Amino acid sequence: MSWSEIAVVVVLVLAVLGWSVWIAASRLDRLHRKVGASRSVVETQLVRRATAAAGLATSGLLDPVSSVLVGEAAWAALATPGVAGTADAPPDLLALLLADPRDAAARALSAPAGADADDERGQVESELSATLREALDDPDEVAALTDDPAGAELLDALGSAWYRVELARRFHNEAVLQTQAVRRGPFVRLLRLAGHAPEPQTLELDDAWPHALPRPGVG
Repeated sequence: MSWSEIAVVVVLVLAVLGWSVWIAASRLDRLHRKVGASRSVVETQLVRRATAAAGLATSGLLDPVSSVLVGEAAWAALATPGVAGTADAPPDLLALLLADPRDAAARALSAPAGADADDERGQVESELSATLREALDDPDEVAALTDDPAGAELLDALGSAWYRVELARRFHNEAVLQTQAVRRGPFVRLLRLAGHAPEPQTLELDDAWPHALPRPGVG
């Protein structure tokens, strides 16, 4: 093989290598963008669920203890750093919490310190899920709420938001796992194609459905 032929082969190999690097980097960039977009969707749906829970807590349709507990959990979710500030709190929800003799508002408005952002978010959202399951654990009470037009509307809003949380979180976690798998590939690690971008993490939280709450579209 002549030197010119060797040069052509080298150029072709470098071209293929450069094309492969560009394809891998582009794919990784698309995956990171997908993760960012899916996380935004999850955040939006979690805020919708907490807002719906706050509406239920301030409706006067729950017993007083459940109203305060659900209100506390809803506001803790809305007050998580990066989600909402105190000034954005629904006035009826603040009034409910501030009227509680156990000083519920003081506990709800104080965010946990020193926790990782995703861990903290998972904790407060899991607490909201558990509190709502407790408040909606009696099928007869849920049926009575559904018979009230205002209660039916509130439960429909809560169920719709909760269902979207489940779907959005599942889609987000699948995108994260796919991105993690690509980032950990030998080619990507060798060439450091991920750069300084932090590795995305799945969002882990308890979003198990209350058995007495009707699912959207299920009679």
